[in-house]
Amino acid sequence: MSASYKHGIENPSAAMVTIYSRVPDNALSAGLLGTERTGHGIRIRPDGLIVTVGYLVIEAEQVWLTSAAGNASPGYVVAHDYDSGLALLRPTISLGEDFLAPVSKDVLGVGDSLQITGCGEFRIRSCKLIAKQEFAGRWEYLLDEALFTAPACDNWAGAGLINNMGQLYGVGSLLLEVPMDNNKLKESNMFIPIDLIAPFIDEMCVHGQRNIPARPWLGSLIQEYEGKLVVVGIYRNCPADRAGIQPGEIVVSVNDEPVTSLAEMFRKVWSMGSAGVEVPLTISGSGSLRRCCLQSIDRATIYQRQLSESLN
Repeated sequence: MSASYKHGIENPSAAMVTIYSRVPDNALSAGLLGTERTGHGIRIRPDGLIVTVGYLVIEAEQVWLTSAAGNASPGYVVAHDYDSGLALLRPTISLGEDFLAPVSKDVLGVGDSLQITGCGEFRIRSCKLIAKQEFAGRWEYLLDEALFTAPACDNWAGAGLINNMGQLYGVGSLLLEVPMDNNKLKESNMFIPIDLIAPFIDEMCVHGQRNIPARPWLGSLIQEYEGKLVVVGIYRNCPADRAGIQPGEIVVSVNDEPVTSLAEMFRKVWSMGSAGVEVPLTISGSGSLRRCCLQSIDRATIYQRQLSESLN
């Protein structure tokens, strides 16, 4: 057993950092996520590599990291994985070697007792796993199996979900309500399983992302409401915008196949091929139907181009 792993068992907070990021005012994500973001990061290797939830650092022009001991360093983004929603970072100055070892969520069962750990004034909090289930987000995001815990805590972004040995299962992402067996909603935290990227960390450090074809991205925000897929936002100069799709319109079908849920829609779009494939959508708006053909793109390229333009 390594010294770092032993330290992680005794004091998981020693492996945590606080993240502060600054995003340009004209960034694509600025309107939705703000221009100043704070949260947690988790050291997952003794070389200082940090994992966090991607929205904390997407399009960031400045990143600062502060250790549990109060030491600070500029940081930089090593890689983004848009499929999982996780990002990897490094400090420019060493902030310590304590780390939390990633482990698979597959050993977890609903009802298991776990802990949530963070940095700064955050204290380790006890919780239980209340669900392992699919999650679809309106920003073209889908997890086959996310981890949901209760009681819910605030300051969850980038926090670590661990067992009592300091092993890391997931990274804090959202605060939301989960339907329970009694049809009541329970407030919970959603964690992204770390094993979604654990096998690919080395290649992400080399390539800045997983070395696989990028999924087609439409540049839309779509909300599932009473069996209808309502467009609630469009990213400027992206495929949905160029196709003339407007907020308030409804996505009826993908490639002439009806869709009634976000998960169903995303899987149909992604099954058509990699980024660049043409995606036919049937759109309902103003009492009529029309067919739009969207030339999909790799979302990484649009974020990189936007950040480059902001910095120049």
